[in-house]
Amino acid sequence: KILTHLEGTHRLMAAMLYGSGLRRIELVRLRVKDVDLDYQQLRIWQAKGGKHRLTTLAPELIQLLRAQILRVKSCLLDDLEIAGYGGVWMPDALARKYPSASRELAWQYLFPASRLSIDPQDKVLRRHHYDESSFNKIIRSAAKACDIGKPVSSHTLRHSFATHLLQSGADIRTVQQQLGHSDVTTTEIYTHVLQRGAQGVRSPLSQLLEGLEQAALG
Repeated sequence: KILTHLEGTHRLMAAMLYGSGLRRIELVRLRVKDVDLDYQQLRIWQAKGGKHRLTTLAPELIQLLRAQILRVKSCLLDDLEIAGYGGVWMPDALARKYPSASRELAWQYLFPASRLSIDPQDKVLRRHHYDESSFNKIIRSAAKACDIGKPVSSHTLRHSFATHLLQSGADIRTVQQQLGHSDVTTTEIYTHVLQRGAQGVRSPLSQLLEGLEQAALG
């Protein structure tokens, strides 16, 4: 319901939160180079706890992501024409090792801010990433428009990713890796909200009876 009340870039961002189980800050910090369209995966760097991980990317989003990267490229070309533009922010070590990378497409934020701003650290004109708090307000507004009678935030989409993966039979260790949890006990919390069986385990009887019913209908 939330996705149907969003359009354009906002819809793509929400779809990635749900489709890849990202934290909101991980989404807005994605750079163009972190999107692997060939292997249908996202590379998450310096996530919670300083960890790196790979997470799945829904193939249905590939064309939308290609279009988004083209928009980023167009934005970058315009920025490079502005006097005083210092390129995208880079971590100190990388900035020293790759001095020209800040002006390359690969290092630009996948979801850039709508306007340039002065970096408070070095007073250089840059284009930051999309504001995460603003995006959370957009999700809340969409949930309200859907008349969803419970608290909803962008993090709810990450929770749904985990819950639905477990419902579909995914191994809990796989879900743990996708979410970037250090301890599997954190991931196990999601088994408590599944609406079937203890720890989300489906009874083999259900599968057997389902097969018999399909055979009878056939």
